[in-house]
Order: sequence, then structure tokens, then C-alpha cells
Amino acid sequence: MRQIQMVDLKSQYEKIQNEIDASVLDVIRSTQFINGSEVKKFQEDLENYLGVKHVIPCGNGTDALQVAMMALDLKPGDEIITTSFTFVATVEVIALLGLTPVLVDVLPDTFNIDPESVKKAITPKTKAIVPVHLFGQCVHMEPLMELAKEHNLHIIEDNAQAIGADYIFEDGRRQKAGTLGIIGCTSFFPSKNLGCYGDGGAVFTNDDELAKKLRVIVNHGMEVRYYHDSVGVNSRLDSVQAAILRIKLKHLNCYAGARNKAARYYDKAFANNPRITTPVRSKFSTHVFHQYTLVIDNLDQFALQNFMGEKGIPAMIYYPVPMHMQKAYQDPRYKEGDFPVTEKLSKTVISLPMHTELDEEQLKHITDSLLEYLK
Repeated sequence: MRQIQMVDLKSQYEKIQNEIDASVLDVIRSTQFINGSEVKKFQEDLENYLGVKHVIPCGNGTDALQVAMMALDLKPGDEIITTSFTFVATVEVIALLGLTPVLVDVLPDTFNIDPESVKKAITPKTKAIVPVHLFGQCVHMEPLMELAKEHNLHIIEDNAQAIGADYIFEDGRRQKAGTLGIIGCTSFFPSKNLGCYGDGGAVFTNDDELAKKLRVIVNHGMEVRYYHDSVGVNSRLDSVQAAILRIKLKHLNCYAGARNKAARYYDKAFANNPRITTPVRSKFSTHVFHQYTLVIDNLDQFALQNFMGEKGIPAMIYYPVPMHMQKAYQDPRYKEGDFPVTEKLSKTVISLPMHTELDEEQLKHITDSLLEYLK
């Protein structure tokens, strides 16, 4: 049996090695390492894939969130509502910009932000909502879009984990995750469903003026060289990474299919165990399985993680400490017990290996081992 990886980038690379090597070599020969033609081509390819007017590449997913908030002219003290059950970057950039993070609970089935909790958290200081499309499927966006319209709020989608997923409207229409809010943000970190071989990110928007502003911000606030009309940052996707992403974008739908195939194997293996809750597929979204995350009753997460490690199986805990309980983001407004769903999940979730290269032998070993631990 091949060694089991949480994300097997080596095996994935070997299948597209000729394409990747040729594209990287072309960039090196061109010597257009920054803002080269591959960046423009990838931008256009991703715009076409997402069905969005503007993609603005940048340095990483955290930068994407930051430049999105900068472009919306949010001011210190403005309140931004987001989830406590997320990776730190979502809250980190809010704090870095002097904005006020307002945290809310998630739904127990999808782990995504609870629209009713968002509604209750809106105040006159609220300026934006940041839904996180967690683990590979979309937040229920229509209630949030209605709240945003009613209260004149921006929606900034954190789409680092669900690129390629479709949001399904009540009337059956579909739209790609990350393209429903005023701005969508994503990461191309290597482990993402669409990952490069370094750092990278992008923002998406259908607003022409906002796109122009975003392009200026990522380029030191500079539209004309050496003339700085606004405060910006230096956040670029380099040409080598863009070339790699162009190749991998062509395979993204197939990658989602492979992840779903592995997820179905897991589902079937765990279906009859009363302690295990397998991932729910929302009726409002397709699932691209960035993670395959179980909820297990009465679980000692770290004991299970160690047991699986002894079997040669990596398993991860996303996320063991909610944002409202992190030392860096402690706030007198929040205390333990305020977000019961988030706090329960943080103690009972475990994520199994999930990637495009899992084979049946590996999947059987993973599922057999987990079931052995739960006997």
C-alpha cells in the first residue's frame, strides 16, 4: 500500500508532470516572472470558469481578504460579522485593519455560519458579513443576501475551501461559490482543491469600479507607475504559480469528482456506526470536499489522532479552539458557552485524508482503523 497522506500532492503531480514541467519551463525561458503573460491568461481562465467579470490575483488567501476589506473603505470600529468556527485568517485580517470582528455560531449539520445568528448580531455599526464556505460546500447564501440588502451590508465570501462548488438557489439556478457577494476571496495554498506549488490567492467581483480599485490596492496603491493615489499593499501571484494553476484549473472538476468518490466510500463504511455523523450534503450547494470531517460522539480527538497516526494514517482536527476562545482574540463580549454548536464541534470533529489520489486499499485501511478504534 502506498503511504497515506492527508493531501497527496506528489501523486497528483506525477499524473500531470509533463504539463506542469513544460508550463514552468516556458515561464523560466520567458523570464517574465512577475506580472507575466501567464498571470493574465490564468486570470482570464478563472473568470471564464467562475462566470465572473473580474479575477484579481494576489499573493495569498489572507491578502485576498485584506485587500477586499481595504477596497470597501471600511473604517476602524466598523463591525464585521463572521463565524467563530474557521481558520484564523478570516478574523485576523479584520483585527489587523482595526475593524471589529463580531462572531456568531454555526449550523450543526453543515458547520457553516447560521443566518439566524447573523441576523441577531446586526447593529448600526455592522458594515459587512464574511461567510466562510467551510470544508467544501456553500453557506446558505440567500438569507444572507436578503439581510445584506435590507441593512445595506457588504458580503465578502471566504471561498478558500470551496472553489468549484455551486450554490443552488431556491429556484434551481446555480452560481459558483465566491461569486455571490460583492467580493469573493480564495487561496491557492498547495493543499487547496485548486492549489499551486507555493503561495497564491485571488479576489473576484462583478463590480467594474471595485475591480479597478482592487487592482490598484494589490499594486502598492499605484495605477500609474510611481504615482500612489491610495494606500495599497504588495500582493502578487507570480508567473510560475499562475502557469501551474492554469494547468490544474483544467482538472479541477475531475478533482472534485475524485474527492466525492472517496467521500462516498467513507460514507458507506461509516453508515451503520451510531457514534459517527458523516458530512451532510446541503440542498443549497454541491460539495467539493476540501475536507472530509466527521463528528464522533464522546470523542477524545487527540487519542484518536494518535491511534490513527500509529496506523500510518494522518488525521487532523479542524478546529480545536474556536476563534472566540483564542488568546489573541479574547473579547469581553464572548465567553465559553456563548456558541454551543461551535464549541461542541471543536471537541468532536476529526478530518480524514481527503485528496484526489486516494485508492480503495488506502480507504479500506483508513475506515477499518477508525472503526477498530470505536469498538
